Amino acid sequence: MVHVGAPLSAPSFLGASTPRARRRASLLPNLTRRRSIMASLGDDPIREWILTEGKATQITRISPIGGGCINHASRYDTDSGSFFVKTNRRIGPSMFEAEALGLSAMYATQSIRVPMPYKVGPLPTGGSFIIMEFIEFGPSRGSQSVLGRKLAEMHQAGKSSKGFGFDIDNTIGSTPQINSWSSDWIEFFSEHRLGYQLKLALNQYGDSAIYEKGQRLMKNLQPLFEGVVIEPCLLHGDLWSGNISCDKNGDPVILDPACYYGHNEAEFGMSWCAGFGGSFYSSYFEVIPKQPGFEKRRDLYMLYHYLNHYNLFGSGYRSSAMSIIDDYLRMLEV
Repeated sequence: MVHVGAPLSAPSFLGASTPRARRRASLLPNLTRRRSIMASLGDDPIREWILTEGKATQITRISPIGGGCINHASRYDTDSGSFFVKTNRRIGPSMFEAEALGLSAMYATQSIRVPMPYKVGPLPTGGSFIIMEFIEFGPSRGSQSVLGRKLAEMHQAGKSSKGFGFDIDNTIGSTPQINSWSSDWIEFFSEHRLGYQLKLALNQYGDSAIYEKGQRLMKNLQPLFEGVVIEPCLLHGDLWSGNISCDKNGDPVILDPACYYGHNEAEFGMSWCAGFGGSFYSSYFEVIPKQPGFEKRRDLYMLYHYLNHYNLFGSGYRSSAMSIIDDYLRMLEV
């Protein structure tokens, strides 16, 4: 006799001869397998989400995806579609929470395509994970013209009433990116972008030369923004070639953001390794017209990323950063 709440076991039904008993016995292997799976899911929160909230009943394949130097990326194929999963064994969920918030903000603009984030959480053995929509990429990076127009549409649609910043700090590569809200763009960019990177260079390398010159530049940026109207636009924040692709229809897709609300021109700070061409800028400025002095500010926004590469990857990027600082000090005569 099986009491209520007692676990079902094979011997209870193996010798049964009634049709009902035989039917229950035939279901037993699947029931036992299901319970075994459910018992093990607690040790794997990624599988648990995919096999419950992800609506899948079976994971058919897990394939590693290359390209990242900070996180491990995988494709999970299931009977209800594919999922893209990133894990990091050293960093807690805060990094992926910030990424998910950025992806959700860009997704909400209904402009350029980004993967929809589904779930962020901790790993039982330490570290964290993020599960998101899997987008099948096309054979090329797509049209530069379409990319420029779609990016401008995102900047146009994504506005903030809080000013410049973001609801959460995030990372640019693996470097912390401070996003405390500010009503003044020049102040925000000076303190939380250039200033933060200069302090890192001073602390990490003892580089007082670049720090002191950079501080002089920070205090004299105002002339570069004369006659410019600056609205807080939603920025991807780390737009280089590795974070740009296209889907099977040829529509642009952008990935791995470091989002915040800032001057739209700051989005072009990684143009030195993004491959933006003339058609990209032409299409972009058809949607959001070019502001006076754009060419004079272009290198200023590149400086932030050169400084970050210096702090992340070493002295190979120092000369580029220092050259930009020196050029501006001469231009501004300070």
